[in-house]
Amino acid sequence: MRYYYDMHIHTALSPCGDADMTPNNVVGMAQLCGLDILAVTDHNTCGNCAAVMEVGQAAGLTVLPGMELCTAEEIHVVCLFPALSAAQAFEQEVVRHRPDIANRPDIFGEQQRLNARDELVGTEPVLLLTATGLSLEQVLPLARTHGGTAFPAHIDRDSYSVPAALGDIPPGFPAVEITAEGDVAAMRAAYPAIEGLPLLCSSDAHYLHQLTDAAAWLELPDAAPATVIAALDGRLPCRWGRTKEE
Repeated sequence: MRYYYDMHIHTALSPCGDADMTPNNVVGMAQLCGLDILAVTDHNTCGNCAAVMEVGQAAGLTVLPGMELCTAEEIHVVCLFPALSAAQAFEQEVVRHRPDIANRPDIFGEQQRLNARDELVGTEPVLLLTATGLSLEQVLPLARTHGGTAFPAHIDRDSYSVPAALGDIPPGFPAVEITAEGDVAAMRAAYPAIEGLPLLCSSDAHYLHQLTDAAAWLELPDAAPATVIAALDGRLPCRWGRTKEE
């Protein structure tokens, strides 16, 4: 069956995320866009995953918990997990490698922890935008240790991407991501190492209007979190694509 997805969405917990990126607003916009699967990927934390998952479950959507981790090389990597407990265990590892720098809300923005009713339950005092001490080569094995997977984010951007930092894409990742408006053919031509890998097209939404109408899809036997993670990690064969390339 074909499922439409967005594997890279921020909430109000990301300092650069808009205050309107609450659990109910994110899930509601995902429904309006016709999505079946979405992933919560705040910067270096999965603190709002539980609330979005609760709202998503009530709406009949699959919500994957995860984060957008910033490596020591300042490369963004999407890390996703089949269960909240796995994501939280991974987060504890990340926290040990995250610099203890206080957030400046007047400069970087609020970092809001919310519940499933969109109520503010706290703020994150440590700045989440910073590079962690984890290297690029450490991230995927660590994610897999906790039952998850990881792949380079927005490889078509000239900042915080693998090509921007390293000039190329090293082999070994099970998938890569481009932005929703990215040119799939151009990326495959530029980086032969990604030939044959799923090239995931996601929004990296920090504002509600950045979630786009359903276009990128995976063909899977079902949309259970474990099934989606297995497919993204290369352990389950699947077809992928985007409607405008059909």
